[in-house]
Amino acid sequence: MAYQDVVYESEGRIATITLNRPEKLNALSNNLRGELMEAMRDAEADDQVGVIILKSAGRSFSAGYDLSPARSADTDEHVDKRSKLPVTGTTHPGATQWARHVVMTNWTIWELAKPVVCQIQGHCLAGGTELASVCDFRIVAEDAQIGYPPVRAMTTMDMMWTPWLLPPAKAREFAYIGDSFSGREMWRLGWANYAMPKEELDEFVRTFAERMSHIDNEMLMYSKRAVNRQYETMGIREALHSGTEIQALSAQRAAASAWGKKVRDEGLKAALEWRDGPFRDFRGAYDSAPKDRAVAGMEKSE
Repeated sequence: MAYQDVVYESEGRIATITLNRPEKLNALSNNLRGELMEAMRDAEADDQVGVIILKSAGRSFSAGYDLSPARSADTDEHVDKRSKLPVTGTTHPGATQWARHVVMTNWTIWELAKPVVCQIQGHCLAGGTELASVCDFRIVAEDAQIGYPPVRAMTTMDMMWTPWLLPPAKAREFAYIGDSFSGREMWRLGWANYAMPKEELDEFVRTFAERMSHIDNEMLMYSKRAVNRQYETMGIREALHSGTEIQALSAQRAAASAWGKKVRDEGLKAALEWRDGPFRDFRGAYDSAPKDRAVAGMEKSE
């Protein structure tokens, strides 16, 4: 099947799916996510494939969800024709259903019959961390930057994965502040299986996937299912879905309008500089970013 925003390749027992919007740091548009899940199903249906590698073209795995108007898909065949979102079995009507839709989309990879190895370089931010976290394995470049900056001014995490994959103290730090952690640190914390020099990443991931691919498909499926069901018995499904309700509430708080107003009045780039300015990282590292801005909702009236 032909794709626009992902590249699907199969060689031997390995299928490789590559996010292919490098000029946008692989920002997750609706079409890209729809194509990605369809490509995952293509790999699942191929009896010759045993293991799937998810990677990205360019210098970053993903800068997160596409926040520009380009996120919306109008006519692409890989999204629902009604909602223009990846198909999940519902059209997710309403203004506060984004996080619910995100989690339901990501369950596609969770329920996939085949293991997915996620290869991460450069930035892995916000929605990129959610996509990576639902994969079975994560192998990162040591200098990768992994974080969730939207929690600084926008909403809580769409998919609250941190309590499941990080130690409690770091789960809170990641989810509250939005700072980035290096690939090496995320390996030390247990989120990543391995952290490698970026020049060794491709070869290591391929070797890791090929080693696993010596196991027959049904055995891999049952092993994945057995582990998943343990997490489900502990409540991961209910926990992640309850997090989507909190995200919807956070979008309605009084200060939430400050972000939207910045985007409308000054554009997305300026809004990102405003969000990150006091933290002096990401867009906040730019000279034009407001380093000493007031806390959202606490600005002095003129």
